[in-house]
Amino acid sequence: MTDHITRFAPSPTGYLHLGHAYSALFAAEHGRRFLLRIEDIDQGRCRPEYIDAIYEDLCWLGLNWEMPVRIQSRHLDEYQQAVDTLQDQGLLYPCFCTRKDIQNEIERAGGAPHGPDGQLYPGTCRHLSVTERADKIASGIPYALRLDMTKALAQAGPLYWQDAEKGKQQATPEIFGDVVLARKDTPTSYHLSVTLDDHLQGVTLVTRGEDLFQASHVHRLLQALLNLDTPAYHHHGLLVGKDGKRYAKRDKSLTLRSLREQGLSADELIKTYL
Repeated sequence: MTDHITRFAPSPTGYLHLGHAYSALFAAEHGRRFLLRIEDIDQGRCRPEYIDAIYEDLCWLGLNWEMPVRIQSRHLDEYQQAVDTLQDQGLLYPCFCTRKDIQNEIERAGGAPHGPDGQLYPGTCRHLSVTERADKIASGIPYALRLDMTKALAQAGPLYWQDAEKGKQQATPEIFGDVVLARKDTPTSYHLSVTLDDHLQGVTLVTRGEDLFQASHVHRLLQALLNLDTPAYHHHGLLVGKDGKRYAKRDKSLTLRSLREQGLSADELIKTYL
């Protein structure tokens, strides 16, 4: 598994924790080339100081990565081009529903199927006419761009991807329903940006936590629709503390920065926690 191009792609919304350390070390160990990407499309939560902290923590762990670092916020035009491609294929539609609108519609319908992110979008705006959509956009109502999953699946046909732990997987992106791929103020989403980035960076092995396993179904579909390369995947287990809960940014006492400030060395951290 070492003849691969791998990547570590954190979001600068807080300090790196032990789970991040495991993922970064795993990716670096299993790639002949190791890339770093900063996923900062959520400008409301991302902070420049956390980007600097990411570099410091990775250096402290002894990791080296290829330059340049890909910073997502500098490539919004590329994500917009991908959105335009999907729109040209007639696969996206504007959704003007607020969260409250969606919940009300689900309640009126007596419930909705559940997916990895909760109850599926009921498709309210999918049935709007071209004129209705144009009028709402012209009036300035905020909207998101959703993928018409039925049309997308019909165009793509059966799809598969390879997971290092679970073997060959058939893609079932319909479990997410009409997933949001962009918003009026942000021309991309996690699903769209990481899929395009992995292709553009030449990543051949995506290593990430098993909490993102289901997302790979959507990513495989986007690869087919946008004619992108399909990497192999390794979804590693999540680190958990003594309470059985996985490490996260909320565990401030277990950030790499705090452990370093307590006098722990990188080797001691790896032996003790990883």
